[in-house]
Amino acid sequence: MRVMVMVRATDASERGERPSRELLGAMGRFNEQLANAGILLAADGLAPSSAGARVRFSGRTRTVVDGPFAGAKELVAGFWLWQVRSLDEAIEWARRCPNPSGQGESEIEIRPLYEPEDFATLPADG
Repeated sequence: MRVMVMVRATDASERGERPSRELLGAMGRFNEQLANAGILLAADGLAPSSAGARVRFSGRTRTVVDGPFAGAKELVAGFWLWQVRSLDEAIEWARRCPNPSGQGESEIEIRPLYEPEDFATLPADG
């Protein structure tokens, strides 16, 4: 199963503060462990929402909203894409992760990805 593992943004990450060298080193070692275990498919950090935009859809209308966006704790600051056997395995790996904020409060969300076979049982349109 593939899972998206998302690191929630913090006020510091939304201000564009970079992680310490110590935290970058710890995260690098953790990513190496993930790669050596054969579960790491992708990983990256995201720029603050002030560097981004959203496109809102309402019927045929599209509206562009420039960042920054309110509610840092509702935003994503970085992610991994893992191939694991189960959600439990993903949780165990996430528990080994260095604290993404260094020493403050952090949160990691784990969400399974849909696979093509998940849509095989959809009824035909019409």
